[in-house]
Amino acid sequence: MKVHFFVRFHTKQGQTLLMSGNTPTLGDDTTEAAIPMNYFNEEFWQYTWVLPVDAAGLPDVLQYHYILKNPGGEIVHEWGDDRAIELTGITSEETQIIDTWNHAGEYENVFSLAPFMDVLLEEKKTAAKKKAAKNFTHSFKVKSPLLMENEVICLIGGSKALSSWNSSDALLMVKQGNWWTVNVNLTKDQFPIAYKYGVYNTKYKQFVQYEGGNNRILHDSNGTKKITILHDGFAHLPNNFWRAAGINIPVFSLRSQKSFGVGEFTDLKLLIDWAGSIGLKMIQILPVNDTTSTHTWTDTYPYSAISAFALHPLYLNLEKVAGKKYAGLIKPLKKKQKQLNSLKDIDYEQVLKFKFRAIDELYHAQEKEVFEDEGYKDFFDKNKYWLVPYAAYSYLRDKNGTPDFSQWKQHSIYDEKAIEKLVSPSQKHFDEIGVHYFAQYHLHLQLKEAHDYAHKKGIIVKGDIPIGVNRFGVDTWMEPELYHLDVQAGAPPDDFAVKGQNWSFPTYNWKKMREDGYAWWKTRFEQMSRYFDAFRIDHILGFFRIWSIPVDSVEGIMGHFVPAIPVHINEFNERHIWFNWHRYCRPHITDTVLWEMFGPNSEKFKPFLVDHGDGTYSFKQEYSSQKQVEKHFEKLGHNEENERIKHGLYDLLSNVILIEDPDLNGGLHFHFRFGMEGTTSFRHLEWGTQQQLKELYVDYFFRRQDNFWMREAMQKLPALKRATKMLICGEDLGMVPHCVPDVMKQLGILSLEIQRMPKNTQKEFFHPNDAPYMSVVTPSTHDMSTIRGWWEEDRAKTQRFYNHELGQFGEAPYFCEAWISKAILIQHLYSPAMWSVFLLQDMLGIDEKLRRENPHEERINVPANPKNYWKYRMHITLEELIKEKGFNSELQSYIKASGRA
Repeated sequence: MKVHFFVRFHTKQGQTLLMSGNTPTLGDDTTEAAIPMNYFNEEFWQYTWVLPVDAAGLPDVLQYHYILKNPGGEIVHEWGDDRAIELTGITSEETQIIDTWNHAGEYENVFSLAPFMDVLLEEKKTAAKKKAAKNFTHSFKVKSPLLMENEVICLIGGSKALSSWNSSDALLMVKQGNWWTVNVNLTKDQFPIAYKYGVYNTKYKQFVQYEGGNNRILHDSNGTKKITILHDGFAHLPNNFWRAAGINIPVFSLRSQKSFGVGEFTDLKLLIDWAGSIGLKMIQILPVNDTTSTHTWTDTYPYSAISAFALHPLYLNLEKVAGKKYAGLIKPLKKKQKQLNSLKDIDYEQVLKFKFRAIDELYHAQEKEVFEDEGYKDFFDKNKYWLVPYAAYSYLRDKNGTPDFSQWKQHSIYDEKAIEKLVSPSQKHFDEIGVHYFAQYHLHLQLKEAHDYAHKKGIIVKGDIPIGVNRFGVDTWMEPELYHLDVQAGAPPDDFAVKGQNWSFPTYNWKKMREDGYAWWKTRFEQMSRYFDAFRIDHILGFFRIWSIPVDSVEGIMGHFVPAIPVHINEFNERHIWFNWHRYCRPHITDTVLWEMFGPNSEKFKPFLVDHGDGTYSFKQEYSSQKQVEKHFEKLGHNEENERIKHGLYDLLSNVILIEDPDLNGGLHFHFRFGMEGTTSFRHLEWGTQQQLKELYVDYFFRRQDNFWMREAMQKLPALKRATKMLICGEDLGMVPHCVPDVMKQLGILSLEIQRMPKNTQKEFFHPNDAPYMSVVTPSTHDMSTIRGWWEEDRAKTQRFYNHELGQFGEAPYFCEAWISKAILIQHLYSPAMWSVFLLQDMLGIDEKLRRENPHEERINVPANPKNYWKYRMHITLEELIKEKGFNSELQSYIKASGRA
């Protein structure tokens, strides 16, 4: 038997197509062993597979897909895993399969993901109008994910078997998996045959509409010994009308009557009840991984997890763990619980102190019955790869009094066999290990229960994947080779953080991660999918390039993009730019510079400098980095004068024009310091040199890197996207390279659109009406002030927004009145974007009586402050919110009227 595969794909010069499937002949689903196809004509590539007479060893169902190989060796897989042929059902001597390449960027593909298939799109069962042919020559298959109730896809065409274009007699198709299918016998028809797919309403027995575009054409004629299977891709129907809304709030910010001074996983069920009652389809939360590093409030930063897999004990509901049997153990904590729960904000250290103590008590009471439970055993077996190292790390962190494993007396270098001995139940300290197993199991149960509850209510849960990991965490301890521990990740300066951001994370060693097909990331996605249906990639720009900061820096200003094409020293010579390494790469400090920057206070900075006697200075060795300066002032104690001098020294240290590339030949390759024109070092150059450097600066940041960064992202993101069925949304804010929107569009990754942060630099604001369909629109994020808080920050900007974006005349109100919050919310609800998502604070802002009195108490994070205390909490309980009938009814009416319910 022969199977002829044809795939529609118009290639360019140098491109080739490959085929991969779940048989040895087709490479066993490995890219490296994929089979090259043959160029057939401008429209098709072809491959013929001769099946062996003895079918032993062949799978019952052939699953396969196509791969594009570009001239430079870049590999692009088509999207999806739904091409399947039942080999056991093939009885004809020849089978012809005509496929259509499935581009990952087709927005219809998003509806085949888990949140839509499992929750948001209910499967509608429909009966065929008339039976399909038993003895068929052609099997037509097409996808159409969005249909109205009682609608099915039908087939109609210019032959007798296809109803001769009589729409009232169209062939109704049956849904099989993702495909609408119908079998037809075309032996008596003449070719070529024109045909189209359409929509038929089974309730009213009425043809609704044809698909758009030109007729489809079937060219081949068939004998009885040949079967043709057509995978026709998507029916050309409008599939961009599905829209929904969601709520965004960190778990720690939730407040309920039963929580323990902080939001808990059990509180998510109340949030889901409220969200469902007003028509929301998504709840979005911040990362919920364990961040316990120092046991202090500095651990509140949710994007600095000590484990990419372990959940935070902060979110554990003690009452649920205790149950009725052990309720007496936590009864003494009721008074403390009430006290902590009444606080305006989270008292992180007190909450953790009492929770850890209670978890330990519950563990000792329940240890035996939990560890013998079949559910626990299953959890342990499935999660052992991260659970055991995490528990060992947590024990060693507390025993040594530091998360910095390089300072541990034993086990500073991870060794799997040594750790197996350390965690053995026979060890005297095992309870200090086992308590972490116990806590993680119950956290798993509570978060999974909330996730399952959301599904019952028709709501999906969206998580958040931080771009980095804690440099002194389990992940870096276990596999240090996956990270660059000698640098720090962050973000370049912007309007919200003028000195840049330093997140202190190590950067990823993508080259090493690529060696095993990004196994760490795939494992991370797999674990997340147990609790989440969608996720936000924090700083998706990091997959294109990351802002890499020297390990001895405190601020983010002295970073540069990695990877990036540096400026070679010869480029300065070619452009006739005077080059002086010391002048460009070292802080430029003169008496004039000191006076310009600090005025009469300049003398206070000279004790930190070496005076060269000619009006120029350099830093003393002991103050030659920001970290050294920081350490010096830590000894002196905190006061305003010391802070001014410290930050002044930081500014002096960053008063450079070029940063030497640390990974390439010394003195030959350079990166421009971001914001070069704003430095006094630049301003003190003569005008001609300034102009030449500006031209090269623009080339470096805005011209030479774009294609390079695009190729970098396309090596990572397609493989990672194929590894999950979750919906992926990218946080694509900041200094966005031109290639980013195109890559995200190609891969079907939703973008983030924010009214106050337009991606068009020529505009002051972004209007939600201009959002692309494949996007999430929101008026605020956790990294920004709320609508009400922002309204008071810049009076002139607020006035322009009031007149131009809200279309109001006259002077803007000084405070953000409820009707303004309402108008902005409604703007976002009516956006064409697939999702509109709101901070809970912004939703409450539409009600004068319900919202918080002081909007500045509602901010969650200030990115410019690396030591922000993440402690915001709802000012009313979820139980109270659910009872606010008038507010909820009003909100529900807006959501329903916008078509998002």
